[in-house]
Amino acid sequence: MVKCVKCSLADDVMKAGFVRGRQRFFCKACDYHFTAEKPAGTPSRKRHQATIADVARQVGVAPSTVSRALNGHSDISPLTRQAILEAAQQLDYQPNLLAQSLKSQATNTIGVLIPDLERPFFATAVSGIQQVATKAGYRVMICQSKESYAAEVSNVQALIASRVDGLLICHSRETENFDHVKDPARRGIPVVHFDRVCNEVNSAKVILDDRLGAYTITEHLIEQGCRRIAILAGPASLLISRQRQAGYLSALRRHGLPTTEELCAHIDFRPASAVAALDAWLALPEPPDAIFAINYTNAFDLLLALRERGIRVPQEMAIVGFGDEFLASLIEPGLTTVDLHPFRIGQQAASLFLEQMAQKEDFQPRTCVVTSELVIRQSSLKGKGVAAGVVN
Repeated sequence: MVKCVKCSLADDVMKAGFVRGRQRFFCKACDYHFTAEKPAGTPSRKRHQATIADVARQVGVAPSTVSRALNGHSDISPLTRQAILEAAQQLDYQPNLLAQSLKSQATNTIGVLIPDLERPFFATAVSGIQQVATKAGYRVMICQSKESYAAEVSNVQALIASRVDGLLICHSRETENFDHVKDPARRGIPVVHFDRVCNEVNSAKVILDDRLGAYTITEHLIEQGCRRIAILAGPASLLISRQRQAGYLSALRRHGLPTTEELCAHIDFRPASAVAALDAWLALPEPPDAIFAINYTNAFDLLLALRERGIRVPQEMAIVGFGDEFLASLIEPGLTTVDLHPFRIGQQAASLFLEQMAQKEDFQPRTCVVTSELVIRQSSLKGKGVAAGVVN
């Protein structure tokens, strides 16, 4: 005799067809449907993600009834709704987000593309994006190009194919063609650039005041008595490289110092390239007395290389970087940098996306500028009376 799995009574249980080859029962005492327990030793089928059709078969109703019940329609009886919810839980049913997006034209998902998730700057920017997006009910889908243009294009295509509601993108160092971003922007998909931006796309942008930050840190070196200041710039195609180099040159001119081409090196940000530029400068008849690395990771490379060559920092060579992280305060000597506030950058980028989603065709793309801060540590202090700390 079969007992009801809900009320444990047996007298009011009757057979009610089959579900997936298993006997289905109905208990008149508690108005509840259930299926017979699977016999021991019966081989299990390969698991698959449950669908609305699976839930419908389990309960013995039409898939459209399951859909209406799961979406809260009032035309479903409370008992049927309860049976459907219990079956969905038993089968571990999860909604098909892609199917929902085809119906609603929205996935509540933001696609974020960054050069390298292992870099603290980008990881922190993503954290800022995530905070704002989650609060607004959006999920974040993260891709990284690993500084590859081909990977960037592929990732953008994958995100668009996944029907993300918008793109937040920071370009790779190799990217010089922006057609892969122009196309979704033309189709009305919200695009927000941050940090490494593209002026060829009419999109909202979040940038640093790169030129002012570079001017400030170069002027700091001049105030420390440095007169031959080299700049370790990035690829000339990157807007941030051009802006930071412009700030550096502006500070030199402002203080009447010569701008020498031999003291400017455009590299690809790789450690070997930074060390090669350093060796070329050290081989000059008059080497530089300070180096400004526009990428703080290259500043770390320089500090290690100078230590290996027995050159004292900052006494013989001052080193500064652009971008701050916890390691900059731990190394010896501590690295003078410009704090870029990546968390704020991420927050602002996500906020611009939400603003565009709310305003739709009325949204006017604009550029938001995040102000950086000079963080002075021992790597630049040549004993000219400036104390370490944050300079606003």
